[in-house]
Parts: sequence; structure tokens; C-alpha cells
Amino acid sequence: MNHRSSRALAAIFSGPGRPFEIREFPIPSPGPGEVLVGTTCCTICGSDTHTWHGRRQEPTPCVLGHEIVGRILAFGPESPRRDLRGDPLVEGDRITWTLAASCGTCFFCRRGLPQKCESLFKYGHSALSPGREFSGGFAGCCLLRAGTGIVRVPDAIEDALAAPANCAVATVAGTLRTAGAVEGATVAVIGAGFLGLTACAMARHLGAAEVIACDLDATREADTAAFGATRFAGPGELATIARDLTGGRGADLALEFSGSSQGVAAAIGVLRTGGHAVIAGTVAPVDPVALDPHDLVRRMLRIEGLHNYIPQDLVAAIDFLAAVHDRLPFGRLLGEHFPLAEIDTAFASSKPGRRTVIEL
Repeated sequence: MNHRSSRALAAIFSGPGRPFEIREFPIPSPGPGEVLVGTTCCTICGSDTHTWHGRRQEPTPCVLGHEIVGRILAFGPESPRRDLRGDPLVEGDRITWTLAASCGTCFFCRRGLPQKCESLFKYGHSALSPGREFSGGFAGCCLLRAGTGIVRVPDAIEDALAAPANCAVATVAGTLRTAGAVEGATVAVIGAGFLGLTACAMARHLGAAEVIACDLDATREADTAAFGATRFAGPGELATIARDLTGGRGADLALEFSGSSQGVAAAIGVLRTGGHAVIAGTVAPVDPVALDPHDLVRRMLRIEGLHNYIPQDLVAAIDFLAAVHDRLPFGRLLGEHFPLAEIDTAFASSKPGRRTVIEL
């Protein structure tokens, strides 16, 4: 998009079963603390498809899309001139940014939970309002709110790979940060979709000795191996394989990305005494999981949930992609490429575990 243009296109979502409407809106001028970005690419996240199908609710009409890459068009007064690394930002820089903007001063922000900010704003999750139409990725530009963390994208990382960094890859980085020491560990990864494959690769990159990928779909075994998993297990084999690898102890860490109660139960069951499970995939209601308090106490387990991530996890995500993008088959995780005008076809053709790409 030419930054001197006065208007830009946006794909408006009005509810499940209804086609997107491509509309034109005036391009806003960034206000205090804001940055105007010309969008170059946005990938379709699983949460976008859940909204499109009606499995989750978002305020409508809205502009969906939050896995975004773009170039800086203009800075507002007192807007950030350095990214999360402290590197300078100038017009024309290619960037990605945090999934949400947070205030930095509320109860949760002060306690290290900016993703639970009391005035949180999430890109691709808010209703249109006059002058605030460009709040999601399926549009020609995006107006970044104050409190958004920005990261410059290295030239070596293509747009389509960089876009999921600010959701899927940063969430995986947050999961591994939460899990603690990874080097030398035996790690079980539950669910081998986009997040699970990324977790296999990131765990190995951080020095995990063994990574056991677990999924119901046995055809995903080859993908898990390509992304660094040392073993593959179906749900019924996971605990046995983990014990065999560890002299009967079990996994040090378990990372759940399956989105199912069975996956959560498997993550808890595979742990050794003193093990740590991080539950990150169950972001929609599922059946309850039975938990034996006696077992929890005697095995001294840690079970922790993670929703979204903190800004430094996005830095870790970009660092990871910069380090490994040329030696891992990330192309397997990307789907077809579509222009904005074909967004209905793009959503209809999206496949689980792959990121369909909208180019702008």
C-alpha cells in the first residue's frame, strides 16, 4: 500500500456463514503512541477459522487476522522509535508486533501478566468503530495502539513465515519459558499441529535431549521427525516410551497443544516425579480432567496454564526463526497464498495445522 494513498481496503467479517465484504475506508493518522503500518501479509490462524465457522464468538462487524507483518508508514506523536530489542525504528522498516496492546500499569501488567491487562486490546478481535477500522490483519493497513510491542523482522525471514511468529511461535516460546530448564530434558509434546511441530523444533533448539511427539494422527510422525522430535507416540504409548527413555522416571516436561481434555490428561500422566506440565492448547471449553490430589502431592507435580504470551516471547520467537528457518521445512506448515479479494476462498480451503497466507 502506498502511504500517500488516502484510502485502503479491509475484509469485513459480519458473522459465520456470511461472506466477507471488501470495503474501503480512509487511512487514519496515528495518534499519540500509535504507529501506522502498511500490511504486507497476514496468515489465517486456527482461532480465525474457529470464528469463521462459529465455534468462537467475536464482536461483529470486525476485521479478523492477528498474525501480521507489515512496513511502518508513519509514527504518531510520542510513539515508540525503538523495538523490543532496543533497535531503532524508522519508516519503511518491516515489522511484526505483539498480539495485543497492554497498558503496563494495571494490576496484571505490574505482576508480569500483560496478556491479561485490564484494558487489553487484541488485534483482529475488536468491533469496527469510526476511525478504528484498521484493527486486524486482513486489511491494507493496521493502526498499532500505544502499548504494542514491536519487533523488526530480519531480511532472511520471509513474510509468510514471520507472520505466525506473533501468535503461534511466540506462544510456543512462552510455553518453553514457563516450562523452565529445557537443556538435557526429556520433553513430551502433546499435539502435532502447527504449535506442536514448532515446539518440537524449539525444544531441540534449546537443547532438549529427547522430544517425544504425541498425536492421534500417525501420519504426522514424519513431520514431527523433520522438526526435531526424537520419538513419536500415540496416546496409549506415550507414558511407556517416556519411561523407557528415562530409566522408568517419565518426562521432565510436558507441553500440551492438543486442545483436548485427553491431551491434558496425557501431559499430566507422562510426567516424572517433580515434572512440570504446561497446558497451552485448551483455549476453548472441553470436558473436565480427573485429578487425583494424592498423586499430585506424592509426585510433586507442577501443572501450569499459559494463555498467549509476554512481549519478550515475541523476541524469542523471531530469534528462533532467524536461527533455524533455513534448515527446517517450514514450507510444510504454510498453505496456499491468496490475495485479499479471494479471502472467502482462502478461509474455505484452510487446513488444520497449516497457515494459509493472505498477501496484501
